[in-house]
Amino acid sequence: GQLPTWLQGILLRNGPGMHSVGDSKYNHWFDGLALLHSFTFKNGEVYYRSKYLRSDTYNCNVEANRIVVSEFGTMAYPDPCKNIFAKAFCYLSHTIPEFTDNCLINIMKAGDDFYATSETNFIRKINPQTLETLDKVDYNKYIAVSVTTSHPHYDSAGNIFNMGTSIVDKGKTKYVLFKIPSSVPEQEKKKSCFKHLEVVCSIPSRSLLHPSYYHSFGITENYIIFVEQPFRLDIVKMATAYIRGVSWASCLAFNKDDKTWFHFVDRKTKKEVSTKFYTDAMVFFHHVNAYEEDGHIIFDIISYTDNSLYDMFYLKNLNKDFEDNTKLTSIPTCKRFVVPLQFDKDAGVGSNLVTIPSTATAVKEKDGIYCQPEILCEGIELPRINYDYNGKKHKYVFATEVQWSPIPTKIAKFNTQTKEMLHWGGEDCWPSEPIFVPSPDAREEDDGVVLTCVVRTDPEKAPFLLVLDAKTFTELGRATVNVKMHLDLHGMFIPEQDLKTETE
Repeated sequence: GQLPTWLQGILLRNGPGMHSVGDSKYNHWFDGLALLHSFTFKNGEVYYRSKYLRSDTYNCNVEANRIVVSEFGTMAYPDPCKNIFAKAFCYLSHTIPEFTDNCLINIMKAGDDFYATSETNFIRKINPQTLETLDKVDYNKYIAVSVTTSHPHYDSAGNIFNMGTSIVDKGKTKYVLFKIPSSVPEQEKKKSCFKHLEVVCSIPSRSLLHPSYYHSFGITENYIIFVEQPFRLDIVKMATAYIRGVSWASCLAFNKDDKTWFHFVDRKTKKEVSTKFYTDAMVFFHHVNAYEEDGHIIFDIISYTDNSLYDMFYLKNLNKDFEDNTKLTSIPTCKRFVVPLQFDKDAGVGSNLVTIPSTATAVKEKDGIYCQPEILCEGIELPRINYDYNGKKHKYVFATEVQWSPIPTKIAKFNTQTKEMLHWGGEDCWPSEPIFVPSPDAREEDDGVVLTCVVRTDPEKAPFLLVLDAKTFTELGRATVNVKMHLDLHGMFIPEQDLKTETE
């Protein structure tokens, strides 16, 4: 096929790539050592490159020829300690774990620089052109957080908003929302933008010893949306996980009888909306988008009724009988919540406070407002939108399609207004998260292309990069790559103008 002439830049992807070191193996697919790969579009041609992230974790493991740094689903034990004192010290030093810098989930842009990110306090600067690993940044030097999300948001000026959980103050566990400026003042050019990081606000955890796990959050023009789900980390269990010989993942638990709480932070006043909003228990990883309309906040998320998704990716389950043996007990559901921030304070208990056309409800209860969503569709994950519409009313969602198995078989374009869905799929093709790239003269939300990497199960067939027309979902072209490509997680497209030239 042929690529549009305007498509110039780099598609950068990140994900777990190495699952064993020497004779030792990781337990979970999400633990694998980070492998970056890129597709560079230049004058109608595509160049492929991949490289392991040279994190401290990678270097330590390779040097020891076994896994010596713990990951979320795999607890690693250093060389057996010589005596009882050294052993005790080993255990104590793991009570507050030194987390891994195996940044395998996503890519983040900060100023002119790019970073590989995961959910710990470490991120690694990388060169997007050569995939070389550069500086290690520890958020803890600038803000007290132990875990962060790997799905930050960017405003129109390029400033980053992100969230992390702070468990340092005993008994004062909180979720911290912070902002990293896209540039630093001229006189401080040598300083990093992280030195100017500022806390926007913090939300106390409902349970001090059981903070909620979250993978993303939402943003609108005036609000930040944080969903506190009853899928929680047990801090005491985490502190003793090393001694007990279990992984940190075993310290996560879902309480199906609990509520899910919605928090809305006003971006101008930096204060949380005082009304209590909640819904039923659920587990979710990805926000799709959010926007405001007539005094309501509308946000879309992909949720599950349990946490079976994580368990499926234990490597013992990812074998040749994978498709027969692993069935999700909960199918991903795209839900739209409509939350009235302005409502009649005198409304009676039991009345629905949503005043815009929607099947979603927000019912006044004695202790707050109980929200029930509109179901938009089922069976999609890894949602992406045209990011120019982030925080604004959108129409289209590009996503992978998953039915009862967690590995995607198709990619989809979903119209949230008409509920129509377009698909692309191929025999034994496993596509990754689709990324929308707008065309330079775009007039409509879906003017552009969708890029996805497709892995094949048949060893005789090579993997490829697929380019679809975002409007029609017809194939424009594919670039076949003669290497073993891995299934990845997330990534971003970097337009040519955002890349520093080598001399800079």
